[in-house]
Amino acid sequence: MAYNEFLADRVRASLKGFQTSFEEKLMFGGICFMVDEKMCVGIVKEDLMVRIDPENQDEFLQETACRIMDFTHRPMKGYLYVAPEGVDMEEDLDKWVKRCLNFNPKAKSGKKKKAK
Repeated sequence: MAYNEFLADRVRASLKGFQTSFEEKLMFGGICFMVDEKMCVGIVKEDLMVRIDPENQDEFLQETACRIMDFTHRPMKGYLYVAPEGVDMEEDLDKWVKRCLNFNPKAKSGKKKKAK
């Protein structure tokens, strides 16, 4: 198992609970949930990967089981990992998903590949 499938089911339920349309993409050895064609939230192994407003990053880093995403061994501003103990309760997971959804309209889309 490359990523926690139970957590993926919980994220799907949370996104549906917020009445959000989303797509799923397998990437970086995990799964990413795309909202409006932008990376919103994902799972890498056992951790929740969240894309949040960089202005709130320092505040959010004070929360349980939260750390800067350093997938490429370089910190990525606006991306955090939340370990399982930080999302074990549904209200905790929903809080993180809601933060991602709140930032999503301001987030930049990834570069699209040009058709040849």
